[in-house]
Amino acid sequence: MASLSLRHIYKKYAGGVVAVSDFNLEIADKEFIILVGPSGCGKSTTLRMVAGLEEISSGELYIGDRLVNDVAPKDRDIAMVFQNYALYPHMTVYDNMAFGLKLRKTSKEEIRRRVEEAARILDIEHLLERKPKALSGGQRQRVALGRAIVREPKVFLLDEPLSNLDAKLRAQMRTELTRIHQRLGTTFMYVTHDQTEAMTMGTRIVVMKDGLVQQVDAPQVLYDKPCNMFVAGFIGSPQMNFIDAVILKEGEQFFVEFGSEDTKTRAGVKYKLPLPAYKNEDKIERVTGLLEPYVNKPVIMGIRPEHVHNEEQLLEVHKDGVIEAKVEVTELMGAETYLYMNCEGQNLNARVDPSSTAKPGDTIKVAIDVNRIHIFDKDTQKTICN
Repeated sequence: MASLSLRHIYKKYAGGVVAVSDFNLEIADKEFIILVGPSGCGKSTTLRMVAGLEEISSGELYIGDRLVNDVAPKDRDIAMVFQNYALYPHMTVYDNMAFGLKLRKTSKEEIRRRVEEAARILDIEHLLERKPKALSGGQRQRVALGRAIVREPKVFLLDEPLSNLDAKLRAQMRTELTRIHQRLGTTFMYVTHDQTEAMTMGTRIVVMKDGLVQQVDAPQVLYDKPCNMFVAGFIGSPQMNFIDAVILKEGEQFFVEFGSEDTKTRAGVKYKLPLPAYKNEDKIERVTGLLEPYVNKPVIMGIRPEHVHNEEQLLEVHKDGVIEAKVEVTELMGAETYLYMNCEGQNLNARVDPSSTAKPGDTIKVAIDVNRIHIFDKDTQKTICN
């Protein structure tokens, strides 16, 4: 098994295009690291540099204690699973899985042992004599994984391996991949643009944008304490609400104010929500000190849809955060309902109980959990407090 170390990695193309900029990451042995971000952010390029399929423009890449910048892909002891599976159509499943081992002159007995073991792990023992055209998408994906597993590499690299599967199969394969990782105890580096995959599978997530690492952390930390608006908006579905607001201070109490009010006609409403002095139970992070420089200045208020409530009992619990909003669209998702609303000209989404009777055109009361408010700097988009 092996750790990975990426130190000041750059990828520059002709014409001055920088695909990856100053990428630094230490990946521990047996970790499941996910690279996530929008298309074109550099995540697949980073993975391909680790695989040796792209040349590193500058920086150092270590697998274990070995510098591998100039080591050929076949000598890096890694296995890569591609988005399109890349199976040989004229070969059986067994031969597809065994092909790499045959090239390495592995004995027939050892090949059979490894292929059968991988097939058992992946539950494809009954498919070994079939050819790829006779397999479903999920079965082909398992074969591609099996071909990687039999090599017993130090590092698995997976480039959007589930993107060709339907929603139900993707959910099943997410669980399967997590089980396989736990069983094999090998380092996994996984690229996806799907934040659901990232949140459910990774021990840590690397969020990328425009070739730059935005934040590296455990899934729940990324969700609860994003370092900027991009991370806050990218992780979570529906995404976090962002509302133009102003920080006010009365005595020792801070407020976040938003809404619209015409000074002449008094049309519109402004809402003033109190901010807690502390944002966590151990009272280490005092919000008041962080907010002092922003008094009477514009900021961005963030609130996740699940922290906007319209259930009667929660309106009472969070009465400090009660506002009115007009419902524009509702989406019944079965276990929950999404409300897409407008509050004084600003979009506000809520994830509420499916028993909600709100319908398009209704003006309803909703309650924002003031303890869950995030505040961002309007200019830099960096987090002021979570």
